[in-house]
Amino acid sequence: MSSLPRRAKRKVQTAVSKDEFSSISELSSASEEDDKEDSAWEPQKKVPRSLKQPVPKESKPKRVPRVKKNTIPIGDGSEGVAVKEELNSSVAIADVHLEDQKNKLDTVQTLKTAKTKHKNSAQSPAAPKTKKLKVEETNEVTNFKSESNSAEIPSTSSMWEGACKKEENEDDCTSGQFPLKKMKSETCPWGKPVRFLSNASNIVEDVEMNWNIVQVLSERTNIELWVCANIIRLFNDDNTIPFIIRYRKELIDNLDADSLREVQQTLEELRAVAKKVHSTIQKITKEGKMTECLLETLLSCKTFEELEHVSAPYKTGSKGTKAQRAKQLGLEGAARTLFENPGELNLLSFIQPDVKGLSTLKDIETGVQHILADMIAKDRDSLDFIRKSCQNAYISIQSSLTKMSFKKANEKDVDKFILYQNFSCNIRNIQHHQVLAINRGENLKILTVKVNIPDVIKDKFCRWYTQNRWTPRSFAGPECLKVFYNSLDDSYKRLIYPLLCREIRAKLTSDAEKESVMMFGRNLRQLLLTSPVPGRTLMGVDPGYKHGCKLAIISPTSQILHTDVVYLHCGQGFREAEKIKRLLLNFNCSTVVIGNGTACRETEAYFADLIMKNYFAPLDVVYCIVSEAGASIYSVSSEANKEMPGLDPNLRSAVSIARRVQDPLAELVKIEPKHIGVGMYQHDVSQTLLKATLDSVVEECVSFVGVDINICSEVLLRHIAGLNANRAKNIIEWREENGPFINREQLKKVKGLGPKSFQQCAGFIRINQDYIRTFCSQHSESAGPIQGVAVTAPAGVEVTNEKQRKKKSKTAVNVVLKPNPLDQSCVHPESYDIAMRFLSFIGGTLCEIGKPEMQQKINSFLKKEATEKIAERLQTTIHTLQIIIDGLSQPESFDFRTDFDKPDFKRSIVCLEDLQVGTVLTGRVENATLFGIFVDIGVGKAGLIPIRNVTEAKLSKTKKRRSLELGPGEKVEVQVLNIDIARSRITLDLIRVL
Repeated sequence: MSSLPRRAKRKVQTAVSKDEFSSISELSSASEEDDKEDSAWEPQKKVPRSLKQPVPKESKPKRVPRVKKNTIPIGDGSEGVAVKEELNSSVAIADVHLEDQKNKLDTVQTLKTAKTKHKNSAQSPAAPKTKKLKVEETNEVTNFKSESNSAEIPSTSSMWEGACKKEENEDDCTSGQFPLKKMKSETCPWGKPVRFLSNASNIVEDVEMNWNIVQVLSERTNIELWVCANIIRLFNDDNTIPFIIRYRKELIDNLDADSLREVQQTLEELRAVAKKVHSTIQKITKEGKMTECLLETLLSCKTFEELEHVSAPYKTGSKGTKAQRAKQLGLEGAARTLFENPGELNLLSFIQPDVKGLSTLKDIETGVQHILADMIAKDRDSLDFIRKSCQNAYISIQSSLTKMSFKKANEKDVDKFILYQNFSCNIRNIQHHQVLAINRGENLKILTVKVNIPDVIKDKFCRWYTQNRWTPRSFAGPECLKVFYNSLDDSYKRLIYPLLCREIRAKLTSDAEKESVMMFGRNLRQLLLTSPVPGRTLMGVDPGYKHGCKLAIISPTSQILHTDVVYLHCGQGFREAEKIKRLLLNFNCSTVVIGNGTACRETEAYFADLIMKNYFAPLDVVYCIVSEAGASIYSVSSEANKEMPGLDPNLRSAVSIARRVQDPLAELVKIEPKHIGVGMYQHDVSQTLLKATLDSVVEECVSFVGVDINICSEVLLRHIAGLNANRAKNIIEWREENGPFINREQLKKVKGLGPKSFQQCAGFIRINQDYIRTFCSQHSESAGPIQGVAVTAPAGVEVTNEKQRKKKSKTAVNVVLKPNPLDQSCVHPESYDIAMRFLSFIGGTLCEIGKPEMQQKINSFLKKEATEKIAERLQTTIHTLQIIIDGLSQPESFDFRTDFDKPDFKRSIVCLEDLQVGTVLTGRVENATLFGIFVDIGVGKAGLIPIRNVTEAKLSKTKKRRSLELGPGEKVEVQVLNIDIARSRITLDLIRVL
């Protein structure tokens, strides 16, 4: 089951138009005004790309319509791809909404990646319809081979509604058919041989294009077609990334969150292009300028750059290109004749002495040249050929300081870009941070940037076009040959070359921005998953000079015990030391957390000196340094004012600094991610892309860690998958009004939390069983039964009576609730029935969840029977079974963040002057960039490990890693290579990851 055969991807070749000239000439309407306009490329002027699609209102899951039973013939199907699906067993939860789903037909859903062409474009090219950007899934019933008749098994994957239907007639394999491939379905979750179907279901975009979105997505992300098809369907069903990664892993071929996020961004970009294309078509059609060939070309655009190149002449307010002005003079016929039958062309017949632009033979030749140049530049085959030629050529990007930078720019700004003076690099070898640096220098008008394409590309293109694209029916004279060759030269220099430069710059910038954002996301994830330090009373210190150091002491449960201000650097250090000692002794606090902002170094030296003198005896005091990025912004926010009303904002920052050590995730989610300061060039990248990625990373981290719904804050709860600010607020209000949640099923009673939201968030919400048992025992003695919703039989619930409220309100059921231990695990409610059957297999009970006895029973059972066989018996997938095993064996209050490093607690300090070349030190990664890793080695200035010194051999093999790169918080052993005291720079070499 774990190693399923995959289908190799096949290349789809595009057909060449029959009438070559007509396909070229009707596109000849878009040229740049002049050379300056053509070659201009400004990285800050980009087409806005909307990454977030409008979220549809939640509704109850629709029924799958019954489909007539048809036998789909199995043929060659060169474009068909079967989708691998793994479906689990369904949940046996006594909910009134699940009654309707018992009698539904089971269907195996497959996806076909056939290319969808624009229909009826010839009949009505001027009336394209406005359509929504939503993917429709057309389902067809397929026949499934089964050797034995097995009973229908319900599914845990509620997004795939319907079950699998057995095939009655078996077909023999014939020649010319595709090889068999295992397909996982409800009746066969371990996989049965299934043929590739030629007439399988399609994913059809409502915004129709001449390219298939699954095919293009697969090519751009280098992910198999069936995986891309599944991902599209999962996102169309409003599934979140954390839910897909944990509970639908088999459908995405075990992709990680970063890869899935990249696919999502590429998908949204393609849909944005499609939407922009159709809005452009509507605009051009309204102006009456639409032609059949232009429509086909627009529908073939896959990028914003291609669309801009084709649609530029039709923009409102455009002065018209040189080719358009020549057409207005009536020279299009001459250009057509020269291209098709040059022997019949007489340019002298077009001379009109009184008309500007037609008065001389040279003017006529120039006009025909502009029309032909525009036709050549718009020919798709020509552009494809020249782009392919560029892939193997040596193309470099060059930068140099502008003349104006020496006069007007600040010297400090110019010095920052001194590395890029007379800079030249192959576009294949240039680093992402170099691209972003060059773009920033160009925006500041300090650098001039040029893309250098070798002349051999031009020569190769001219030969190819003359031999393959220009096929006249008669002999061309010297004058016509001169005009044609001048047109080729003009087309390349004035139109094609600037287009290639823009495309190269845009591609480099897009890749660099995406990599920078992904690096920011990896660093943020590493920081959010820093191991918490629970059970300690902490003193947070926000350092300062004139306004003093702000102190805040918090309890092990994050409650504020005391706040104060001390002036350590104004000649009152000895007197303030008595106050600090008294506070530490009174609250039994032995850990000091110092922010790394202004006066951090002096404050650290102050506490280190007192600790070395054993001033705080009998307490063994230690301290650590923590990043205070974003603390000041949070301290004046409305969230901080609501959480700590009446407290001075300066003291709030000290509270935030202390809480960042106690529970980094719970505290850092209160701050806007881009203010945490663990990225690179964050102000030079797309802010929409940055915000979407970072919000997704925060949601992923919070969901995977899980939250106790009865004690978590509203801010933390809103970052759970499937929830938002409004739903989190409703959950808190319900909890305050009705008391704590007894089980997960009670979430369905919360206003605004429908079946889809419940499905997405339920697996990430925890209910502490000790707390609930205490609450239930107290409540049963005083108040009697608790109002709630029925759960599964293992929870021990007895239904007493049922009431119906008014319309549009949720069904209320009065039940006697008992805690369900599965609600504290990572097992999703849809898999509770499977978990109970697995418990019966191993002879375990719910009371043993998380205890050593359960671990022993699971281990002994797994030794007797393989995981694949157990999954087959349970009629589920290996991934679901593994989640159940983890959920049953993990102890109560399990937190996987304990596998990661804790902050470094110190008692002494080292100065920069104490370092020597060759010294071996241990440090903590502070930030990771595309050019190197910054490491805090405790000298007040972070050292840099150049990226060339970070090799795979030096990375830890045994340690559980969140990503392939080093990230903030990781402990490393380094060696000092170089010390530049004047510029406060330390160069390090990575020895190993601790």
